[in-house]
Amino acid sequence: MASPVASTSTAPATAPAPSAADQAKANVFVQSENYDGTRIQGPDFNHEHSLQQLLDSYQRIGFQANGLARAIELIDKMRNWRLSDEPINPDLQTEELDPQVRAATKCSIFLGYTSNLVSSGLRDIIRFLVQHRYVSCLVTTAGGIEEDLIKCLGPTFLAPRGDFNHDGANLRRRGLNRIGNLLVPNDNYCKFEDWVMPILDQMVVEQEKDGDAKVRWTPSKVIDRLGKEINDESSILYWCHKNQIPVFCPALTDGSLGDMMYFHTYKSEPPLSVDIVGDIRRLNDLSIKSKKAGMIILGGGVCKHQIANSMLFRNGADFSVYINTGQEFDGSDSGARPDEAVSWGKIRIDGESVKVYADATLVFPLVVAGTWGKAHWEAQAAAGRGAGAGAGAGEKQQEEARA
Repeated sequence: MASPVASTSTAPATAPAPSAADQAKANVFVQSENYDGTRIQGPDFNHEHSLQQLLDSYQRIGFQANGLARAIELIDKMRNWRLSDEPINPDLQTEELDPQVRAATKCSIFLGYTSNLVSSGLRDIIRFLVQHRYVSCLVTTAGGIEEDLIKCLGPTFLAPRGDFNHDGANLRRRGLNRIGNLLVPNDNYCKFEDWVMPILDQMVVEQEKDGDAKVRWTPSKVIDRLGKEINDESSILYWCHKNQIPVFCPALTDGSLGDMMYFHTYKSEPPLSVDIVGDIRRLNDLSIKSKKAGMIILGGGVCKHQIANSMLFRNGADFSVYINTGQEFDGSDSGARPDEAVSWGKIRIDGESVKVYADATLVFPLVVAGTWGKAHWEAQAAAGRGAGAGAGAGEKQQEEARA
């Protein structure tokens, strides 16, 4: 009987299992891909920095500093865009072909802000923007209207030490109204009543006239009239009237001005009538007719949504900058990020946007300084240099800054 042939094949050698220490090391030291991008680096204060150099450094700091830098970038795009930057589309029946008109056609900039920002020192920055026609329209709340006018009649004060903690009952007895860490004497509102009531009387007279003399008041027309009557160069509304920049306020009665209108109904028959539909048509038409549109929204609520909703009619804004402290977890529009507006068609799918999570009083002065302020100061310097060599070049640069 033959003996069995012994097998010559061998099982493959099994690699030894990595030790626990080697596995832990592999978990910690995961191999990186070959990545290249903007390197994080803050400003080196061993060297003197100008304001512009400091703002430029925000691009490399990270977190909300980068958001601020992005806001400056997008606002500069809004400022500098011209229709002449775009290729001519011969298939559009409404296409503008005149090269001079194309070069003069700018991005429409819609600026929205909440009333507390007018109570703060941001009022002076907004006034600067409308004084030099740097924005196309404003959208705000009732306080954003009346606080601007009231500051022409009496001052607003910083609370002692800038503190937010003050006993409300004590302030009430003293006739002081608190807005955060600001204090407004109630006498200011009494002065406002004395000032505005005769104007409301005259507006009723004008609405009751016959024929072409009859005035159909809308919130923006009421606001324009108040800007005319205040006749004070420190006022936002004064410059909006002077430069014919519309100011929209869908919630015009939600504040002291609404209180005055309420009191006025008891002394006037017929009462003042204000048509809100006329303004929604005016605002939406302004959006639709814009060749390019940008939103800058400080805060949330009515002013944020009213602008964003008007953008829906043109398939969304091209540029959007939100500056607020709102969060999105509660589903509020105030806290919503730009991407939510994209889903509604309020920001274009290919639009550019940023949300800066910050108090606008901290951020917006820097944003304006790095955009319109920078251009304005450069134009002023050029105008000064050109005074001896001919003012034409300086005037041209001032017009470019105004754009």
